[in-house]
Amino acid sequence: MDVAEFIEARRPRWEKLESLLDKAETGGLRELSLEEARSLGKLYRAVSSDLLWVRARSGSAEVNAYLNDLVGRAYALTYPGKRPRLADVWAFVSRGFPALLRREWRMYLASVLLLVAGAGFGYLGMVMDPDAAHYLVPADHLKIDPSERAAQEANGPGMSVEQQATFSSYLFTHNIQVAFLAFALGITVGIGTALMLFVNGLLLGALAQVYAAKGLAGWFWAWILPHGIPEISAICIAGAAGLVIARGMAAPRGLPRGVALRQEAVTAVKLLFGTLVLFVLAGLIEGTVSQIHPPRLPVAFKISFALAVGTGVYAYLCSDFLRAWRGDAAPAP
Repeated sequence: MDVAEFIEARRPRWEKLESLLDKAETGGLRELSLEEARSLGKLYRAVSSDLLWVRARSGSAEVNAYLNDLVGRAYALTYPGKRPRLADVWAFVSRGFPALLRREWRMYLASVLLLVAGAGFGYLGMVMDPDAAHYLVPADHLKIDPSERAAQEANGPGMSVEQQATFSSYLFTHNIQVAFLAFALGITVGIGTALMLFVNGLLLGALAQVYAAKGLAGWFWAWILPHGIPEISAICIAGAAGLVIARGMAAPRGLPRGVALRQEAVTAVKLLFGTLVLFVLAGLIEGTVSQIHPPRLPVAFKISFALAVGTGVYAYLCSDFLRAWRGDAAPAP
């Protein structure tokens, strides 16, 4: 029997297994009848044999990937495995996530460029037409003049410890929502993700120009950068996760689109999970150091602090590039 005849003969049971898997993954194994559960086990073993047959005869990459996906899904249902241990989580955070980011550096760079393009457009737009502030500057920042804000911060009592904790919690929740939205919009073939990154950059660039026009560029960046470096990096990584999903939809690389999308979704979710550490760091800094303004904390100190934080963040994110250069890179999860 040649490969084409084999595929034609076996296709009905592949489709039956796929249908049972879809039902079980949607509603759980309890959704299956006793007969369906037995059929699932038999089909799993049969399709595993079919996969070995195709591999032994160098069948098409598309069929091989399709069967591999079916067998993997069936295995995950049949042998659910153990819950993740703390050691596994630490291994991913310390080495797995940087390795994954190195593998997906192009998607990350694309996210950064989209945000930077938006920031440049927002800054230049305000320079050319200051009246565009009502469209480009966040509404909360239109209510007070930058000079008045800086004066109030200099003369005010500052935030209490309780206020700082509450504010940090709010910011962490808000930033996670932004990241999840950037990730989820990948389902729009990346258009929604790209627009969100561009718009976030647009607002940042416009606001930077408003403060720069009042001679407060240093004050502004001393306020933004301490928390902004980890926060913006995390948002760009979440954007990269959205673009990975878009890649599965737009460029399945010879695989069935559903199979490619499931594979890319696993990578995207891992990227999103890796941003949590950065968001925690950003929330802690934004609720504390970022809100302590001159003269209590000088601009030079806050900029230096931001550079130190940024150096630490990118030493971590780029650690696998260094390992690869040394020949000791971790395999991407």
